[in-house]
Amino acid sequence: MTSCEEADTEETVTCLHMTFYHPCQDDKRMFRCLNFYKREQLRADEMAVFGRDPNICRYNLMDSRVSRIQFSLQFYRKLNSSEFCFEIKNMSKKTKLTVGHTELGYLNKTDLPWKCIICFGDYQILTEIQEGESMDYFETHLHLAQMPLLQEKCLPSLQPIPETGTFPSLFLSQDKSPTETDENESY
Repeated sequence: MTSCEEADTEETVTCLHMTFYHPCQDDKRMFRCLNFYKREQLRADEMAVFGRDPNICRYNLMDSRVSRIQFSLQFYRKLNSSEFCFEIKNMSKKTKLTVGHTELGYLNKTDLPWKCIICFGDYQILTEIQEGESMDYFETHLHLAQMPLLQEKCLPSLQPIPETGTFPSLFLSQDKSPTETDENESY
């Protein structure tokens, strides 16, 4: 078999890209134990666990304000489907976890959207799922952001109206409430 034919039959692996940001990351170096910019392969039955306890968590956040186990990600295949997904569970008793626009309390879990931002405390993590075919493995690929992923805290319902009069698309709400506009404004 030629190398070209082998490349066509190689099974792709689902990859979870995660981009991390914290406003004090340069001073406090809470991400110093994370292996950025290198794909890491995990078995499909392994959980990706994030927190400060190096004996339990595969991904360590070196910050005393982070829970021993902050959250976990479980790889799974949807029922009667070939689609692979991740489920995220908040493992912190003290801190709520915001996944997109969904707030999770302790032991609450939800499906991870294909692209979203996870927030807890001052941490912001952009996640993006790159689809694959392998049922045996998945990969994580960690990145470090130099700028905030969100300009405001993860509280969409409490966002002030910016001076431009438009909301970033991330914070569009599903409210049916009326919107006040100036009749002299041009559109």
